[in-house]
Order: sequence, then structure tokens, then C-alpha cells
Amino acid sequence: MQLQKIQNRIATAAAAAGRDARAVTMIAVSKMQPADRVQSVLDIGQRVFGENRVQEAQTRWDELGAGHADLDLHLIGPLQTNKARQAMALFQAIHTVDRPKLAKTLARLADAVGTCPDLFVQVNTGAEAQKAGVHPEAVDDLVAECRALNLPLIGLMCIPPVEDAPEQHFRSLAGMAERNGLTGLSMGMSGDFEIAIACGATHVRVGSAIFGARD
Repeated sequence: MQLQKIQNRIATAAAAAGRDARAVTMIAVSKMQPADRVQSVLDIGQRVFGENRVQEAQTRWDELGAGHADLDLHLIGPLQTNKARQAMALFQAIHTVDRPKLAKTLARLADAVGTCPDLFVQVNTGAEAQKAGVHPEAVDDLVAECRALNLPLIGLMCIPPVEDAPEQHFRSLAGMAERNGLTGLSMGMSGDFEIAIACGATHVRVGSAIFGARD
């Protein structure tokens, strides 16, 4: 089973980095995957899943999540402020806080409902115009704003440019997190999660290596 192979690779990468594999959370990226593939992974015990869109996740997990009180859903795609209330009700973690307006919306909703998912600030480490995320030079200010709003910010997230070697981006993100006293690092996907673990990743987002290519 592919899931077990990925878990073994994570354990091996963690050991090589002198880390405990239990410090690395594997997020099975179920976005756009057929329900039967997701169900098969759910059936063998995986409980941490990543989704890109609030509406798609809600439709999928209203059915698949029945009877699984330990389900741990992570939003790893961009979040519009008008979907923030739904996202907060559905996800245990949101990895894509990337602007003050969204942080303020989440804080207002958290005050109203009395709870908030764990949050990561998404950093556009390559300063790519087409990609979401705060630029590196603005990270400290957004982190400070989230803290001033009493949001449960636990770390930073990035998606390196496809044409770059990922290690430089992972190490840069780790430096930003350390500078801000954050321990969570959401980085690394199917093709580079072992490099990310060597650089300190606490959450890796693995999709195609588990489920196969999306249809």
C-alpha cells in the first residue's frame, strides 16, 4: 500500500535528520481525488487530510467523515474571506493566512464562536506574482498582527517555485519561523517531502504519491 510506503519514507527521512518521525504530520492531500480513493486511505487508518476548496471539502467530508470523530482536516488552498466562517467550522487547521484582512476576519469570527482552527501564515518565498502568500519581507508584520489579534498561529507554510531547488525555500521558511518564535513548518509535497523533513518540516502535504495522479 502506497500509504505505508510514504510513512516508511517519512520515518527514514526523519531518522536521517536526527528527528523523531512522530514530530512530522503527514497530510494526505485528498483535493480533487475520487471518493473511492479517499475512502480506501481512510479505511486503513489515515485521519489527516488536506483540501484546497471549502465547498469541495464540505461536500466530500459530510459523507466520508461520518463516524470518524478523529478526522483532522486541513485547508491548504487559498481562503476567501466570505468562506471563512464555513472554513472555521470544517477545518482543524488553515495553512493559508496570507493577508491582514483575512486575519481580522478570522479573529472576529473566533470571538463570536469562541474557537478557531490552528493557523499557518502562507509565505510566497519565491515572490511569484501568480501565487498566494505574503512576501518574505512582510512576514514579520503579518505574524505580529495575528498575535495582536490573539489568533492561534502555530507556524508558516510555503510552496516553492517549481523551477527552483526546494531546499533554499525550505531553509528560508525555517529561518523566518525561528526568528518569529514559531515551531510549525508546513512544507514539502510528494516530490520533495524528504528534503523538507531534513529542513525541519512538521507538516508535509502528500497527494499523488499516495493516491496516484488526479483524473
